[in-house]
Amino acid sequence: MKITHISTTLVDANWRNFTFVQVFTDVGLVGLGEATIRSREHAVVGAIEDMSRVLIGQDPFQIQAHWQTLYQAFHKRGGVILMAALSGIEIALWDVLGQALGVPIYQLLGGKVREQVRVYNNGWFERLKGLDALTQAAQQAVQAGFSALKWNPFHGANGWLSAAQRRKVIEEVEAIRQAVGEEVDLMLEAHGLFTPAAAVQVASDLAPYQPFWLEEPVPPEDETAMAFVRQRSAIPVAAGERLYGKYEFARLVEARAVDIVQPDITYAGGIFETRLIAALAEAHYLGFAPHNSGSPVSTAAALHLAACTPNFLILELPTNDVPWRAELVEPMIENPSEGHLALLERPGLGVKLNEQVARQHPYQNPDRAYLSDVVTPDMEQLRARLKNFSPTDEESDGLGT
Repeated sequence: MKITHISTTLVDANWRNFTFVQVFTDVGLVGLGEATIRSREHAVVGAIEDMSRVLIGQDPFQIQAHWQTLYQAFHKRGGVILMAALSGIEIALWDVLGQALGVPIYQLLGGKVREQVRVYNNGWFERLKGLDALTQAAQQAVQAGFSALKWNPFHGANGWLSAAQRRKVIEEVEAIRQAVGEEVDLMLEAHGLFTPAAAVQVASDLAPYQPFWLEEPVPPEDETAMAFVRQRSAIPVAAGERLYGKYEFARLVEARAVDIVQPDITYAGGIFETRLIAALAEAHYLGFAPHNSGSPVSTAAALHLAACTPNFLILELPTNDVPWRAELVEPMIENPSEGHLALLERPGLGVKLNEQVARQHPYQNPDRAYLSDVVTPDMEQLRARLKNFSPTDEESDGLGT
């Protein structure tokens, strides 16, 4: 069997575009993968096109050999763009192998250690303002079958929170805890917004509400700062969605900076690389909770990994992005029951891209809403003034550099 060509498909998904990868073979098998990165879709597509020239004519079963070739030849510390491209291709190659052998991917990785996969909802809070709207949405998410919810309550945080902001954060977390009860787990997303000292204070404020974790309390590139927070936090610390590859995660784990690692299978390096990251975490008694902000294709890949990974805790399941989300794959898979998704038992990845639905929703500029929000008349006036800016203006208006 040989690889004949590799294609990409971009599908509008509100604040980003899903980037799908398909690997075609000369026996008719087609592998499906995903390489979604917000606002960098065309760069990823270009990288996949470059990588495909290396792979065409090759045996699709030699997954690790291809991974090493692409990583060594293309990566060169090239960052998340190349890792996303590599991940999407790698996932599709596993799909080809599973289809050829007639078994699900998790079986190729050693077999399942669980019968279902716990998921949490991220996206239930989108575009909502006010405690009443948030608490109602949280209750609706629980009624829809979720037993865990994640959101960012730290509105306006920029390193530190003022006293008023702290009170508002506490009020919001407390209200949602009361709305959903003690049996629902709450994950708090910080997006690296805090200084280490402020993160420790936030953890102390919110510990009484028993959050499942505090995610990325400080920027992830500084594992020493993350470790400072983790050593002082009454809430478990999770991080990893902005890291990729086993080398970056090794520094995080060896620094004892987190309790839970969160690699994203679509840009951490694909299925096997993410499995290695999970094993590294397991050896240090840490949990594994994959970040998953992509389409049902990335969910399918993560389900296989969750099925066979002993230290797996819970999988992210995004919602409320686009109405056609579930229809992008056949069969549809993202329908939780009592907080869990079923394993995928069909050969390979277990899902196929619905080409008709994908074609109906082509690429859209993911920054269109942001640009329309920030380009205001006041901004235009400021730009015009800066264009004509001179030292005389600075002296007369008291503006500094």
